[in-house]
Amino acid sequence: MKANALQQNALKPLKTGIYLQQKMTGYSKYSFSGINVKKDVAIKFRKFSKQISKSHTDALEAMLHFFERNDLSPDEDLGINNNRTNKRINAVIAILKNIEKHQTKPTAAMLQSLFEQAEPPKKKLILEKNVEEKKEVRFREIKNPKIDE
Repeated sequence: MKANALQQNALKPLKTGIYLQQKMTGYSKYSFSGINVKKDVAIKFRKFSKQISKSHTDALEAMLHFFERNDLSPDEDLGINNNRTNKRINAVIAILKNIEKHQTKPTAAMLQSLFEQAEPPKKKLILEKNVEEKKEVRFREIKNPKIDE
């Protein structure tokens, strides 16, 4: 019930006189023009306009600026623009791969080789001893002194 009453009041023209002058004080330097639209479209636009800006003019300007900036038309299919966007993304990926291949990897390899050369040789600790493992002998050759003579 309240929503219908608000919608009907929103569509009524403003009364002339003091109320109109108070309402329009910030807009005195602009000239206005009227546009005729269907009632249900006007209601939708008013709701939308309240969400994105302070005035209907600002909301409409923002929408027009968006369409112009992105080179869009309400009649166009967005699939065409998605293809263009995908091509641009693929181009950016190719550029990043090229940078990685020709700049990042060689630089990392040079730095790695510098760090490998700069490492001091490992010195044995004083406490370490050279311990040789003694292997267990499993078989021995028997020497027969009688035969060797």
